[in-house]
Amino acid sequence: MDSFPDTLRETDAAIRAITAGDPEPYIGLWDDRPETTLFGAWGPIERGPEALRRTFEWVGSRFGPGGGVDPKHVVVECSGTLAYTVGFERGDVRVDGGPVIPMTIRVTHIFRFTGGRWRLAHRHADFPPVAPEH
Repeated sequence: MDSFPDTLRETDAAIRAITAGDPEPYIGLWDDRPETTLFGAWGPIERGPEALRRTFEWVGSRFGPGGGVDPKHVVVECSGTLAYTVGFERGDVRVDGGPVIPMTIRVTHIFRFTGGRWRLAHRHADFPPVAPEH
């Protein structure tokens, strides 16, 4: 049985890769069931492996070299064949050929143990709102 901590390390590396322009490692972590879903930070809501692949290729194409984010897991839970993480992805990124800028995304990942390994089944990500001044 794959270790969930190993899966998290692999997922974190894949997140760093996609936010530096290479989506393939992240695409490779996803379950191939039609129930896989994405609620993306840049707006896409997708279902199924082909739709997710197209979206992750688009996301990767928007990022450029010289940047990347690092995941920080606030909550990690694993029970039986399901697991989830809640946290943030923070770093400096280059988007659409622009300058390197800071980026923070709130992220929830859901994993399913299937076919002898942990696979991603869902991602929900958004940009945190700016806290109102009091």
